Amino acid sequence: MTPEEKAAVLARFDQAFAQAVPHNAALGIRFADFDGAGVLIDLPYAAHLVGNPDTGVLHGGAVTALLDASCGAAVFARIAAPLPIATLDLRIDYLRPGEPKRDVRCRAECYKVTENVAFVRAVAFHPHAPEDLIASAAGTFILFRKGGKSAIVEPLAERPS
Repeated sequence: MTPEEKAAVLARFDQAFAQAVPHNAALGIRFADFDGAGVLIDLPYAAHLVGNPDTGVLHGGAVTALLDASCGAAVFARIAAPLPIATLDLRIDYLRPGEPKRDVRCRAECYKVTENVAFVRAVAFHPHAPEDLIASAAGTFILFRKGGKSAIVEPLAERPS
């Protein structure tokens, strides 16, 4: 895939995730990269996402939403054809607070897909310090293979193979 094609796919991912989950758009979540194993997704720092104004650190709920969205995106990156999915379980370990006024990045991968369930893991960190994790997550997503509906499937179905 050329850099231009990849940029176009990333733009479609951003648009699809914003349309299907308006909360992702409100948070400013955007795709940084993807491959068959997973995704990199960014949560830009924004003052309205700060949990404690005294520290300036992004709220844990925003980091949770980033991890959940990233894990779902990793499932889409792994499965052959877009299907409706839903989070079954997401366990998050918060390892340390984020740094004030810093973006947070999530790397998520879908490491196993069965007939009905996808298994994912993810880590959140600041882009300038990927080895110093803020949080880690492990989760499962249900795959609706028999007629389930999802607003995100149609835009993703148009992506190149």
